[in-house]
Amino acid sequence: MTEPPAKMQSIGSSARGSAPLISVRHLRMGYGARVLLNDASFDVHRGQIVVILGGSGSGKSSLMKNLIGLYRPMAGDILIQGESLVTGDANAKARLQRRLGIMYQSGALFGSLTVLENVRFPLDQFTTLRRENKNLIARMLLQTVEMRHAESYMPSELSGGMLKRAGIARAMALGSDILLLDEPSAGLDPITAANLDQTILTLRQTLGITFVVVTHELQSIFAIADRAIMLDATTRAIIADGDPMKLRDLSTDARVRQFFNRDPDRPRARVS
Repeated sequence: MTEPPAKMQSIGSSARGSAPLISVRHLRMGYGARVLLNDASFDVHRGQIVVILGGSGSGKSSLMKNLIGLYRPMAGDILIQGESLVTGDANAKARLQRRLGIMYQSGALFGSLTVLENVRFPLDQFTTLRRENKNLIARMLLQTVEMRHAESYMPSELSGGMLKRAGIARAMALGSDILLLDEPSAGLDPITAANLDQTILTLRQTLGITFVVVTHELQSIFAIADRAIMLDATTRAIIADGDPMKLRDLSTDARVRQFFNRDPDRPRARVS
């Protein structure tokens, strides 16, 4: 029996008139025969901060891996400013991927390299710049995320928030104008998380960076997100897209209201 298509609710979504920077079209993704998300479509416009959220198993991290070309979707397409990340040849895909900076949940720094060397690493791999020029760029990026003082530190000497900031600096090393952040606030205390939120907002304001952020941290979502796109594991679909505060206050979908209001599941009736 075929499941009926899930209804996606859009509330207060900030659609823009310009051509989208990222376009996801009829995306179907999963592993083997298991489908996590089916027939998903959405756009991300330049300068937006778009949060991907949902319950466990809804496919948030898998969607991010599809967006950066690490996984190939089962069907559909992902376009970066009109160019396909899925159907293009290897050279075109590599060129598009260099526009996408990624920061993983742990920061994913190399433990044997200093902070400066970690931030410089993409420049070492993909450019022929002189060492002093690469160091200059790395220091400028560290200054941007308020980490200039820690360039000689090893990753083991950094706090959780410092690891995330260094990871963001490295994600920008090749001039990426789209940053994808995987659970940036995870494991951080409230003040450190708030400071990181402010860094994200500052980078958007000063450099025009576009962000796609996977998170379930409600305080961060309300602080930074222009839009929230909610995935649902049961229907394997996008069930809401819009301003997170309006989704919280105005949604008629019980699943959306429950998530944004942190409502627990109702206790099941006892069977006598």
